[in-house]
Amino acid sequence: MRRHTSKMRYKEDDLVKRTLFINGISKYAESEKIKKHFEEAYPNCTVLEARPCYNVARLMFLDAERKKAERGKLYFTNLQSKDNVPTMINPKPCGHLCCCVVRGCEQVEAIEYYTKLEQKLKEDYQREREKVNEKPLGMAFVTFHNETITAIILKDFNVCKCQGCTCRGEPRSSSCSESLHISNWTVTYAPDPQNIYWEHLSIRGFIWWLRCLVINVILFILLFFLTTPAIIITTMDKFNVTKPVEYLNNPIITQFFPTLLLWCFSALLPTIVYYSAFFEAHWTRSGENRTTMHKCYTFLIFMVLLLPSLGLSSLDLFFRWLFDKKFLAEAAIRFECVFLPDNGAFFVNYVIASAFIGNAMDLLRIPGLLMYMIRLCLARSAAERRNVKRHQAYEFQFGAAYAWMMCVFTVVMTYSITCPIIVPFGLMYMLLKHLVDRYNLYYAYLPAKLDKKIHSGAVNQVVAAPILCLFWLLFFSTMRTGFLAPTSMFTFVVLVITIVICLCHVCFGHFKYLSAHNYKIEHTETDTADSRSNGRPPTVAAVPKSAKYIAQVLQDSEADGDGDGGPGSSGDEPPSTSSQDEELLMPPDGLTDTDFQSCEDSLIENEIHQ
Repeated sequence: MRRHTSKMRYKEDDLVKRTLFINGISKYAESEKIKKHFEEAYPNCTVLEARPCYNVARLMFLDAERKKAERGKLYFTNLQSKDNVPTMINPKPCGHLCCCVVRGCEQVEAIEYYTKLEQKLKEDYQREREKVNEKPLGMAFVTFHNETITAIILKDFNVCKCQGCTCRGEPRSSSCSESLHISNWTVTYAPDPQNIYWEHLSIRGFIWWLRCLVINVILFILLFFLTTPAIIITTMDKFNVTKPVEYLNNPIITQFFPTLLLWCFSALLPTIVYYSAFFEAHWTRSGENRTTMHKCYTFLIFMVLLLPSLGLSSLDLFFRWLFDKKFLAEAAIRFECVFLPDNGAFFVNYVIASAFIGNAMDLLRIPGLLMYMIRLCLARSAAERRNVKRHQAYEFQFGAAYAWMMCVFTVVMTYSITCPIIVPFGLMYMLLKHLVDRYNLYYAYLPAKLDKKIHSGAVNQVVAAPILCLFWLLFFSTMRTGFLAPTSMFTFVVLVITIVICLCHVCFGHFKYLSAHNYKIEHTETDTADSRSNGRPPTVAAVPKSAKYIAQVLQDSEADGDGDGGPGSSGDEPPSTSSQDEELLMPPDGLTDTDFQSCEDSLIENEIHQ
C-alpha cells in the first residue's frame, strides 16, 4: 500500500493553499476591513480577495426551481411551435399516472402554467437575492498572494501557548481587531470551492451538534435491535418465508440462500447509515464522505464479521453478553464452536457472493435506478421527465465504496490464517472490484472534488484488518491449546505491539516512516488546466468562475444582473447567461429526447476515435 501511494500523484490547487477559511468573524464585518486587518498586522501581506459568507440555502432552492420552470416553458414553447397544438398537463406530483380527472386534479395548459410558475419563482428569487446580504454567517474566505504568508497567518492563529485556562496566544492585532473579534476566530485552510456545500454553512454551532446528536441517537436505537440480517431473517421465518428452502434438498440453494439474504440486508441496512450522514448537513463533501466511511465501516464490521462470528445476532445480545454476568452464566453460547471450519465456509460464501453479486449490483447501480424511477414518477410533465433523464448522474460516493471494500478486505484478512481458502476468493473480489470501480469512475458517475484526507483516512482505518486477524488467531489458539501455550503467548505479544504501534501512528503521529501516505504533490494554478478529469474531455471541466470562493448562485446572479440589466428585466425573457444550464435552456431547434446521447456513449466514442 505504501508503494502504491508513493506512485500516486495528488494534484493540489494553488488557490486552496493560498486561501484561509475564518469562522467567528463579526457578522457585519466588511471585506475591506478584513483586508485592512491582515495588511496592517502582517508586513508584506497582500490580500487578493476577502469573501464573507451568507445564508444562501433558500436562494439556491429558488434558483434551482426557477431554472426547472424555465426549461419546462422552453420545452413546451418549442413543442407548440412545431405541432401548433397546445399541450395539457396535470401539475400534481404523479399526475401523469392518474387516469381519471377528479376535482383538484384538473389539467391546465402547459405554457401558461410554467409561465406563471416561472414569474412567481423569479419574483421570489429576486426578493431573496436582495435580502441575502442581510444574512451574514460570520464566516469568510480570505485569499493571499502567496503560500508563505498564508502558512504564517495560519500558524499564528493556531499556535498553542498554555496560559491558565486558555491554550492559544493572542494573534497579531491591528486597528480593526476589536471590531472584527479576532480573539474568537477559528482559522483553517479553505477546502476547494467545489468541495463546499454552500447551503449547509448556515447550519452550525449548537443547532448542528443537536441535529447530529438526534440523528445518531435515532440511528443507534434503530440498529441496536436490527444490527444483523439474522434478526430480520428470524422474523421472516415466523411467516415461513425461508422455511421452504430447506425442503429443496439442493446444496447450492441451501448453502447460498442464507448468504444471499445476508448480502441483501447488508446492502440495505448501511443505506440507512449513509443517509444519516447526508442529513447531518456537513459543510464539505469530503467531511460527509469521511463520516459515511467511518460509520458504515464500523456498522458493517459489527454486522458482517463480529456478531456472526461470536454467535450473536444483535448489539442487544452483544452488550448483554459483555456486561450481564447472569446472562453469560445461563446463555448456551459455546465459543468452542465459533472457529469451526463451517464458520469459515460461511464467510467464504459471503466473499464469493460479494465478488459476483455485489460487483454486479455495483454495475447495475440499483439504488440510483430506484431514485431515477421515483423522480420520473414524481415529475409533473414531459419537460420535467426530460430534465430528470439529463440529470440522472451522481457523484461517486467514495465513503460508501471505501466502507464496503474495506469490510470485505477485513473479513478476508481476519480469516486468512484460520481459513486460508478465503484468500484466493478475496483476491478475486479485489480484482473484480477494481475493474467495476474503474468503469464507474470513468463512465457512470460524475467526478467528485474531494481532498486527500478521505483517502488517507481509509488507509488508517484499514489497519483494523490485521489487528482483527491477530485477535482471531489468538482466540483460535486459546480455545484449542490454552492461553499459556507458546503460540498463544507469542500471538498475544505480537497483538499488543501491533496495537501500540498503530495507536501511536494514528493518534500521535509517530512511526511516520511506516506511513502509506506518501503522495507526490503537483501544484496547479486552476483545475481547468487539467486535460481530463476522471475520463471526461476538457469541455466538461468546470468554468473558471466556479473556482471562486462564492456560491454558484451568487455568481449566476451577478452574471444575470450584468447581462440583462438587473432585477428589472422582463419576466418573459430567460437570463442571458446561466452557468452550466445554458445549454439546457437553449437547445437546438427540433431536438428530441432520442437525440440526446448518454455521457457513457459519448465517452466510449471519444476513446474509439483516439
